[in-house]
Amino acid sequence: MMQSNLYREYSAYLKNKYGCKVYKLPINLDLTCPNRDGNVSTGGCTYCNEKGGSFENLPNSYTIKEQLEKNMALIRKKYKAEKFIAYFQNYSNTYMGIEEFKDVINQAITEDIVGISISTRPDCVSDEQIKFLSDIQEKMGIDITIELGLQTSNYKTLKKINRGHSLAEFIDACIRIKAYKLRICAHVILDLPWDDTDDTIETSKILSSLGVDEVKLHSLYIADKTKMAEEYINGKLNVLSKEDYINRVVLFLEYLNPNIVIQRLIGRAPREDSLLVNWNQSWWKIRDEIIESMIKAQTYQGAKFDYLGGSALRNIQFDK
Repeated sequence: MMQSNLYREYSAYLKNKYGCKVYKLPINLDLTCPNRDGNVSTGGCTYCNEKGGSFENLPNSYTIKEQLEKNMALIRKKYKAEKFIAYFQNYSNTYMGIEEFKDVINQAITEDIVGISISTRPDCVSDEQIKFLSDIQEKMGIDITIELGLQTSNYKTLKKINRGHSLAEFIDACIRIKAYKLRICAHVILDLPWDDTDDTIETSKILSSLGVDEVKLHSLYIADKTKMAEEYINGKLNVLSKEDYINRVVLFLEYLNPNIVIQRLIGRAPREDSLLVNWNQSWWKIRDEIIESMIKAQTYQGAKFDYLGGSALRNIQFDK
């Protein structure tokens, strides 16, 4: 089996859609999160450090245009990319008033920007923001993707990691965003210690049933100076093995709608600011092990995608 037949890869999706190499450019805004400032909770998610989940961004002292220009120049030279996606990455990028939100989005609409991705929380997206983004997509011809942090469908685990929302808020956000025909990318951590393989399957099923367009998979990394780091140091956190993570990725993909694009199979994090990152191995080596595992098992994304559309009625003959 070729890699392209195993799962729907993001880079191939972008090249097929835009006809050239497309690269995401991170944008760093001076923001916080409602889960940090007391609006929802304080302290943030137990795994999130002061950088808010980003580590490759330029300083937010640069304007949005300056950040895009500097990153474009670097990426054009290094990766030969021709078109770009402006990626509002750190913290909750919809956590602002509607006029400020309109301003920052408009600043990102520059030459060679074909898409805008906005990373945020499912409880932090208003109908007014969604309507504005829909108008931008229609009038400017720029594809809009809202990246929602879910992490897991297990509401008990969501409480454990202090997400400050449950599964219901994620479902609500997806329904409202989909009503305006915007794309959705869900962020998922597959090896949270309180989840089991049933949670892996259920998360995959829920994302498929909600019509999510893209998924970004992460392994759990322990960032320094976080609540989770304290738990890890004090022996109160049982970290899963690399093999467990690989098995969960394969299982997750098997139940996932094959039309959903996979932005990545495993994330990255700076080792100098972390206690544990990807079991001290390179992310690309683990990605290759995931692919090898799928080839060995002769499986692929969507191999078990047979549970929607009234599946209990299939292959059943009723008397007339």
